[in-house]
Amino acid sequence: MYVKHPTAIVESDDIGDGTKIWHFAHVRERSKIGKDCSIAKDVYIDAAVEIGNNVKIQNFVSVYRGVKIEDDVFIGPSVTFTNDLHPRAGIWNVEKITPTLVRKGASIGAGSVIICGVVIGEYAMIGAGSVVTKEVPPFGLVYGNPARLRGSVCYCGNKLSDVVEENGKEIVYNCVCGKTVKIEKEWLK
Repeated sequence: MYVKHPTAIVESDDIGDGTKIWHFAHVRERSKIGKDCSIAKDVYIDAAVEIGNNVKIQNFVSVYRGVKIEDDVFIGPSVTFTNDLHPRAGIWNVEKITPTLVRKGASIGAGSVIICGVVIGEYAMIGAGSVVTKEVPPFGLVYGNPARLRGSVCYCGNKLSDVVEENGKEIVYNCVCGKTVKIEKEWLK
């Protein structure tokens, strides 16, 4: 079973156990929300959106149709996902949707805008207030308008700087948390 605040509107029948949907949230029909998620105050989840397990979506986030969010993702307050690259008020249909994918473990900072058609890589970190217009590599740290690659982060979110090995294909980092992270060099271009 999931928990729904009395002011929330939930039109989907596919909500995972342990999920909490808070004040004035709206979850549209055919959306899928996994287990143990937190959908905060005033969140809008459009029809047919897919959200994995253990996802935390903070206040005032808009997740539009065409967005898929994998497990263990954090989405900060007031993040907006778009779904139409050429929006016009009088010309819209479902064929105009350009999909967006947020991979496992990624974090998106408050007030960011995600332009549709991108993939945000596993464990990537998007700085607050960023405008993401292109793909973000796994473990990539991006911020700004437009967001640019500024480094790499660990599973724990700390910035990586301690290189322990480098070869033709990858760089291996040690993090202060004790984990080792391998980053493919092709992503660092």
